[in-house]
Amino acid sequence: MSRAAGMPLHTRIFIGLAVGLVLGLLCNILLPGDERVQWVVANVAYPAGQVFLRSIFMIVIPLIFTAIVLGVADLGDIKKIGRIGLKTLLFTVVITSISVLIGLTLVNTVKPGVGLSEQSRTALISALGSNEKVSGIVTSAGEAKTPIQTLVEIIPRNPLADAVYAFDPEYRGGGLLSVMFFSVVFGVALAVSDPRRTAPLVQGLQGLYDVIMKIIEFAMNLAPYGVAALIFTTASQLGFEVILVLLKYVLVVIAALAIHQFVTYGLIVRFFARLNPIKFFQSIREVMLTAFSTSSSNATLPTAIRVSSNELKLNRDIANFVLTVGSTANQNGTALYEGITVLFLAQFYGVELTIAQQLTVVLLSILAGVGTAGVPGGSLPLVVLVLQTVGVPAEGIGIILGVDRILDMCRTVVNVTGDITLAACVDASENMASAKDTGVA
Repeated sequence: MSRAAGMPLHTRIFIGLAVGLVLGLLCNILLPGDERVQWVVANVAYPAGQVFLRSIFMIVIPLIFTAIVLGVADLGDIKKIGRIGLKTLLFTVVITSISVLIGLTLVNTVKPGVGLSEQSRTALISALGSNEKVSGIVTSAGEAKTPIQTLVEIIPRNPLADAVYAFDPEYRGGGLLSVMFFSVVFGVALAVSDPRRTAPLVQGLQGLYDVIMKIIEFAMNLAPYGVAALIFTTASQLGFEVILVLLKYVLVVIAALAIHQFVTYGLIVRFFARLNPIKFFQSIREVMLTAFSTSSSNATLPTAIRVSSNELKLNRDIANFVLTVGSTANQNGTALYEGITVLFLAQFYGVELTIAQQLTVVLLSILAGVGTAGVPGGSLPLVVLVLQTVGVPAEGIGIILGVDRILDMCRTVVNVTGDITLAACVDASENMASAKDTGVA
């Protein structure tokens, strides 16, 4: 036990990941549908995983508020805040566009939805009609907001309501984006206020931030066990029959995510952040493992902030601002996944999408990536919305439900890596700007 306690946290998380995966797969192969396995999942593994997730989720809202407010207030210069915000927005749009194009190119080349046997196709389609989970996702998509509504509702009518219901999948308000908007406005107002009068408030927020980071430290001590429980739950319940039918689709998604993760981000880190890509990925391995196991950008946010400051030595204010905004608004992996999924389901149903329709998929995937909740499964209603827009049967979402959890894990890794890549690029850019202003070569 003492030897385990002396291991680095990322090593213990990896061991938990491996143990949970192996045990889950063994149960799935040797004891498929066994009541004892179901009992362990329902009464041990799932609750243990939820304890870990909830211990992280409970501090996300106060973390977002304090991190953004302090980050913006400490930056002080309104022009600098606007410059960093503009860089964040441009990066998000450009890199998300690249990610979607990578996905569409791969899915059009491999055509994973073509070639399924008629028997498998009929069996899967017939099973969708009675799937309550499918019906719930389709209903949520029918209530989804238009892009214009999303933009308008970023400005909160009641920021406290958005904070309270941010993780409620049925909440139709602005959610985390509205909380972030309010935090930015609050931070800007704090930055331009008389520091003699606001100093106690700043000190109080800094104290709150320090307490939150200590809670994160407590929660991460549970990570190896929580990760093992989450992975065991997934691996023991996942149906191999569905995985085999959808293997080409899964491989296309994973291949596209891997290309974006290591090629696109690697080049950006090398030429824009001026960092060694190998060292960069080594430094953030704890973040990637946490993202993979939790399937949540929001749950990974505390780890991402800590690693960016401690391992990559990024400016804390820039990292806090960019990472908190990016955890919801910079969803490269999700946008890529959504583009591939829509085209795969179109191929599955034999729906031929024109170039114009595929461009529509690109644009909607980018917008959906910005509006996706950073929680497990948060992208599914938006996938349905895109399906409906281009005329693909919305019930087709049920075809990929069996493998969505694995893909959710993978795309979350790409999402959080994109956030840290963005923070590193903005930090390098600001350092260069400061060097020019001070005349340092």
